[in-house]
Amino acid sequence: MIEAAGGVVLRGTGEQREVLVVHRPRYDDWSLPKGKLDAGEDAVTGALREVEEETGVRATSGRALPELRYRDTRDRPKRVRWYVMAPTSGDPADREPDEEIDEARWVLTSEAPRLLTYATEREILEHALNEPTP
Repeated sequence: MIEAAGGVVLRGTGEQREVLVVHRPRYDDWSLPKGKLDAGEDAVTGALREVEEETGVRATSGRALPELRYRDTRDRPKRVRWYVMAPTSGDPADREPDEEIDEARWVLTSEAPRLLTYATEREILEHALNEPTP
């Protein structure tokens, strides 16, 4: 099984609350930052690393969210563990685009469900928003 982890990085409050999202040109999709764990890496460490690599934003990890299980594009089983996160430094506007992520940006949480490509990630965002933040 492929092990991965990611973060729902939230900032602000009320109607100005934002979530960090990424665009992956390979799939032409918008998603929450996530990626495969390195050998021997725990899920929280991997989630924080992937968020920083994909967005340029360092964060702190909070509570765990429901995990996702599905089959990847090569029909391999995959598990993604998710965590609510709070940004501590960095700006996605300063991150140079690359082949994996060509854009990372903050979007209002009210707009994110229309932007996120996958229903499962919209559900993860909803879980993060319906409980206290870290």
